[in-house]
Order: sequence, then structure tokens, then C-alpha cells
Amino acid sequence: MIKQLHIALVLFLVAGNAFGQDSIVNARMVETIDQSLLMFYTETASNTGNVDSVRAKLNFESSEVPSYSDAVYCDRLDKLNEMSPFHLDCNEATLNTIKFFAEKRRGFIKVVMGRSELYFDMFEEKLDDYGLPIELKYLAVIESGLRPQVKSRAGACGLWQFMYRTGRMFGLEQNSYVDERMDPAKATDAACQYLKKLYDMYNDWNLALAAYNAGPGNVNKAIRRSGNKKTYWEVRPFLPRETQGYVPNFIAAAYMINYYQEHNIVPEEAMIKYYELDTMCLQKGVHMETISDLLEISLEDIQRLNPIYKRNYIPKGVIEPYCVTLPLDEIGKLVSLEDSLYALEFEKYETPVVDEPSSTETTTTNTSASSYAYHKVRSGETLGSIASKYKTTVSELQRLNGLSSSRIYVGQRLKVKATAAPTTTTTTNTTNSGSRQYYTVRSGDTFGRIAQRYGMSISQLRRLNPGINIDRLSIGQKIRVK
Repeated sequence: MIKQLHIALVLFLVAGNAFGQDSIVNARMVETIDQSLLMFYTETASNTGNVDSVRAKLNFESSEVPSYSDAVYCDRLDKLNEMSPFHLDCNEATLNTIKFFAEKRRGFIKVVMGRSELYFDMFEEKLDDYGLPIELKYLAVIESGLRPQVKSRAGACGLWQFMYRTGRMFGLEQNSYVDERMDPAKATDAACQYLKKLYDMYNDWNLALAAYNAGPGNVNKAIRRSGNKKTYWEVRPFLPRETQGYVPNFIAAAYMINYYQEHNIVPEEAMIKYYELDTMCLQKGVHMETISDLLEISLEDIQRLNPIYKRNYIPKGVIEPYCVTLPLDEIGKLVSLEDSLYALEFEKYETPVVDEPSSTETTTTNTSASSYAYHKVRSGETLGSIASKYKTTVSELQRLNGLSSSRIYVGQRLKVKATAAPTTTTTTNTTNSGSRQYYTVRSGDTFGRIAQRYGMSISQLRRLNPGINIDRLSIGQKIRVK
């Protein structure tokens, strides 16, 4: 499977490079198309495990490709122009670019159409706030293929492909943990500011687009060399080669997204839609692995929906909190488990390392400042019952563990005073058989949590338990841990 996928990716790159010298669709645009498709290809292949089905989705197999006369293309562009402040000109450059997408990059349009359901609604809201034409949403299509993770060889990144300095100029924070150029909402807001500024400079949307690509300095030079002409098409011969193809790419993207059905293109089904997402801002720094463990969702899904973070860590904000974006129902769970989230983060990454108890549920740790122990929460226990068990109060347990409510979860380790011995002693659910050691699965256990409990990676624990379906553990099942 992996070998097949690798071969398919190599073939796809070769196919993409074959069009890299096109005079209209320049190498930068082909690079964007290929990156976007390869990301989709890899994601889908990893989800389905079926290379052939992915190839079919990307239109690698033969299918009908409709073709039309130039007059039909021009008529359709005229109809788009009637409702747009842009000049979506029909000329040789534009027609050649439209035909390139319609014939040779059909898979790209299919994928972009699917991802548009995640971003276009948000784009339109932001553009409307700034009083800008909604057609500017197509700019992100040619900049990034609607992939916030896309990075150019020159260092531009995000949906709107901001360079480092330009991003900083429009308030996009960049540090060791965060790159707001890859935050869809913040980068879109910055792009609106920049595009509005460029339009105010030229009073022509096509020249504003050219300046977005090449920079105002290059556009101003081209205007002077053209004899101070006022339109993009008059200035175009004096622009950098890449920028000469930029506006035709934009017009072609606008055309294809409006007329994809006429070209027998079926959009890829969106993995998730904009209205299905929600955001929760965090009061403390949290690793994505902690969110993954708590909600039992894949780390990859969290990463994909939160491209702003360079590492798998969401830091504590200094001025305002950083946020995590997830599907609505998952955000609902996370809000209700916020205290548990921070407690689990503390347990996983900040708790002093202690040995696993061998005969009781309590581990005692001595420090120079105090003596305390840890109690692992079992099914059916409440903060009140645990407080009673250790002859303490709920408020004291909350203070020791930094809890603002009484919500706890199975498997959570709570700090208790070591002098407060439990009123009852229970044996652990770890058994020994010769040199082997086994763990008995409890309610709420996952393979990842068991691995973390015994200081192993999931792959290490999997090697000890060949043949076990790690996604379908059952209460009472024996898992080898040594």
C-alpha cells in the first residue's frame, strides 16, 4: 500500500512538472496546484487505504471532458462581468488559462470546490465587513488552493500566502509556537486590509491583484515603463513574467468555480463545512495530544483544523488567549471538560515522575516542601466520595488540583495529602504472570492512555499485544504492559 502510494505521488509530480513551463500558468501556480492536490491525495489515501479510489477521485482515469468554442467562454465571462466590479476580460491569455484548468487540472477544481465549503462563507463575511467584492475569495484559490498549510519556496504561507514581513505589517503574529499567517480568519482579515489598501492606490482591481502578487514597487515600475497607462492589460507586458499570468489565473479560477458543472466536474465532498466548526479559547497552555486523549479524536484532525500552531502545542496567550477550532460537538464536550483538560495536561506534562503503585491505588511522593500522593479516579467516583475516602474536603481537593468545579473523569490522577491515608485499600488491576505484567481494561480506558500510564508509546504497547484491535477495547480485557 505505502509503496503504491509513493509511486502514485511520484507519477503525479512528474505529470505536474510537465506543465511547469506553460507561459500563462506559471511554475508558481503549478507548485500551488500540486501541493494542494498532494495534501488531499495523502489525506484521502490515509483515510481510505485505497489508492485506486483516490486516483479515480482525482480524475486520473479517463472521463468525458467537454470543450466549447471561444465564443461560449466569452459569453459566460460577460455574464459574470454583469454582476462584478472586476474586468473579467475574454482574451487569448484568459482563454488559454481557462482551457488549461478545464482540460489539465480538473482534479484541482474538484478538490477546491470541496474545500470552498470550509472557507468561502468566512471569506464572504470578512470581505463584506470591509466593503470589498466577494469575487476576491477566488484569490485564495490561486494563492494556496484553499490550503492554509501550503508554503511557497520563497517562504510565503497560508491561505493568502503572506511573506514574513508583509504578515507582520498587517498584524499577523509569528513566534516559536504560532504563525498567524496560517490562521484562516486572521489571515483573511489581513488580506482584506492589504487588498483595500492596494485598490485605494490604483483604483483598478486588476492592478491591485497584480500588486498583491508582485508588490506595489514592481507595478509602479511597470506603469512608468508603459508610459503611465492606467489598466492592467496595458501595463501587463512590463510586469514580471509570473504577474503576467496572475490575473488570467484569477479569471480562470472565477470562471471554473462558477461553471464547473458545464465541464463535467463533480466537487469532492467536503470533509467538514464552515458552519460545523466552533472555537474554544484556552486559559492555559495545552498540548494537542491532551485534547486528543481527552476527546478521543485523532491528533491529525486537530492539527488539520488548527494550522496556526507550528508545534502540537497551544500556548497560553499573553495579551489574549489562544483558541482551538474543532467540530461543534467536540467543542461542546471540551467546554464541559475544561477543568479535566487542564488537569490531564498537568498530569501528562507537569506532574513529577513517580513509579506506578504496585499494591494500592495511591502513589506517595516526598519533596522537600511537602508530602502528597496521587489517587486515580475510578468509574462511579465523585470528588465528594474521594474527599470522604481521604478524610478531607472537596474544596481542599479543588485547591490542591487547581479545579474550579467538581467535574472529574475516569483515569484522572488527583493530588491528595499523603498524611490523609485512604479509609479503604484496594488492589490495582495490574497482574503478574511470571515476568509478564498485564493491565485490566476499565471504563474510559483507551490504548493511548494505557500506554501513557506505563510510560510507553502506542507502537511499543502494540508490539506487546499483537492481534488486539486498539480501537475496540472492552472492559475486563487483559493488556500486556511488560
